[in-house]
Amino acid sequence: MTTNDDRGTVAEIMKETRTAVLTYVSLAGDLVSMPMGMQDFEDPATTWFITQRSSDKVSAIEADPRVNVSYASKAGWVSLSGTAHVSDDTAKLEELWDASAGAFMSGGPEDPDNLLLRIDGATAEYWENPGKVAIAVQVAKGLVTDGEPDLGDNDIVTL
Repeated sequence: MTTNDDRGTVAEIMKETRTAVLTYVSLAGDLVSMPMGMQDFEDPATTWFITQRSSDKVSAIEADPRVNVSYASKAGWVSLSGTAHVSDDTAKLEELWDASAGAFMSGGPEDPDNLLLRIDGATAEYWENPGKVAIAVQVAKGLVTDGEPDLGDNDIVTL
């Protein structure tokens, strides 16, 4: 059962991540992963990325919208599974546009080649980081006792 604490943990990890990794299925059927700059979000169930219409990923996502987005921060790791949608929402694009988008994209939010990917998350699996010292102790314990180390909380959250 998903709790608000679980959802909050997922959101915390996602918010602390500067660059997420988007994985999608290419038109040839291969899995392709690429870094994507994080944009603000209010809820882990809906996240946004800025991209270019002319990119191979947009064509692939329009053909098969299943995606995974992974996040890693000091707080832990999240694997978000969901569906991507290409969005021409100009107002949202202008809201999310910042200097980092301008550094990687030609033109600005008014350029017709620039658009948004909206990711509607279905589930998020997370691993909460217990801290460097705790990990070191658990790894050492696992080596000495030949047991499995406890590396923190892990759960699947339905979004």
